[in-house]
Amino acid sequence: MKLWLVLCLVLIWVELQNGDCQQLKRRKDVGENRIRPGGKRLKRPLKPKEAGGRGQSLLTQVLDKGRFLRLGQSTSLTPGKNMELRCKGNSIGWSYPTYLDTFNDSRLSIKQSDKYSQLILTSPSAADTGPYSCWVIVCDGTECEKDHDRSYASYIYFTDKDNLFVPSAIHFEIEYLRPDRPAVVPCRVTDPQAKVSLHREVPPEELIANETLLTYEPTKGFVLQSPSPEYQGVFYCKAVTKGAPQISTKYQLLYVEVPVGPPFASLEAFPDSVTGGDNINVTCTVLGEPEVDISFTWVYPGQDFRPVHIKTSWRLVNRGMGYITRVSQSVLTVEDMETIDFGDYMCKTKNQHGETILTINVT
Repeated sequence: MKLWLVLCLVLIWVELQNGDCQQLKRRKDVGENRIRPGGKRLKRPLKPKEAGGRGQSLLTQVLDKGRFLRLGQSTSLTPGKNMELRCKGNSIGWSYPTYLDTFNDSRLSIKQSDKYSQLILTSPSAADTGPYSCWVIVCDGTECEKDHDRSYASYIYFTDKDNLFVPSAIHFEIEYLRPDRPAVVPCRVTDPQAKVSLHREVPPEELIANETLLTYEPTKGFVLQSPSPEYQGVFYCKAVTKGAPQISTKYQLLYVEVPVGPPFASLEAFPDSVTGGDNINVTCTVLGEPEVDISFTWVYPGQDFRPVHIKTSWRLVNRGMGYITRVSQSVLTVEDMETIDFGDYMCKTKNQHGETILTINVT
């Protein structure tokens, strides 16, 4: 009886061992299916890429320990910590706040490698807040151009609680209002969450943004959609976050109503009649937009043979009702007139919109 019991126990133990071996074999078989012939593992299916704009796929910020962050339309960074941006491609162009070029800032450097371009800005501050962008440069022979389909941008805020407004080198700025285009009071902030308001100095009042005539954009400032003379005066912006309010640079808004186009010029001689030995002034005058520069070129009878004096100047003139015009003048003076000095005097005036040529005869 005992022998039979021992045999039964042995058979049960053998069956249990066979079951464990079968499970082990099945697990091994599953594992072997993951390996390609030659010892290479099968790759798992790739997850679909997250949806995002083009600006999130090429322009990146290099973080600590070799990590990368794709930049969106706007990014907030801490001032004082070096910033490194990268843009993929073997020929890349960059754009950044213009004042970095204006002051030839040595903190900015750009390096191009075989696979990417690198922009490094050391010790950034609130003043470096602005748009940063990169693009692929495509060339056909010796002609190269920007590939607009592969252009990427991010507006970067260097948030500084002590400088809520982007600092300006000018403490009192002049902004011109024109009836045919929006005007901007450029009080940009370093913190996009700051609450900003626009104030007139005299009489003291706050202008309320209404999303139609007056809007605020952190990357631009206050935008006046339809400027009119009533917006003239001295203004400033006020920004508030968690601390005390801060005040921006002051802005003088001047209303301008002059034709936009080639110079509006006039030419006159004084005196209008001269004889040998007299002196004469020929004056070329241009009325134009306040910030548009005018260049003058003279052609006159005794050119290259007779000495003349040329004086060029400009000034802003209030024409009443707040209309501001820039008056630019060039005065050509000939002393002790001789026979060679009589004839046609030509004044060529040029601005960014075109050229105007006037001629007057001196007899």
